[in-house]
Amino acid sequence: QVQLVESGGGLVQAGGSLKLSCAASGIRFKIASMGWYRQAPGKQRELVALITSGGMPNYADSVKGRFTISRDNANNTVSLQMNMLKVEDTAVYHCNAVVPYLGVYNYWGQGTQVTVSS
Repeated sequence: QVQLVESGGGLVQAGGSLKLSCAASGIRFKIASMGWYRQAPGKQRELVALITSGGMPNYADSVKGRFTISRDNANNTVSLQMNMLKVEDTAVYHCNAVVPYLGVYNYWGQGTQVTVSS
C-alpha cells in the first residue's frame, strides 16, 4: 500500500519559515523523483519543487532562492524548507512521487495547509 504523508504545515506570518516533510512508504523511494506541488483556492495545482532520484533539485521561479527541497533515502522522506514566506505562498501543499518501475506510476499525498498572513 502506497502512502505519502505530509506534515509541517501551519500558519505563519509573512517573512517567516516553515518546513514540510513527506514520509513515503510502499514505493521504491530511491528510484523515485519526488516533488512538492501546491494548490491555492480557485487556482490550478502547480509545481513548487522537485528532486530527482539522483538528488538534482529544480524549482519554480516563484520560490527560487527561498525554498529548498531535500531527500533522505535512508528514511524515505522528502522535505521542503520554506523561508521568506509570502502571502501568495498560501496553499495546500501536496507531496508527489513518480516511480519508474515496470511502468511509470504517479502518487499523491493528501496535502498539508500552509497559510501565510500579512
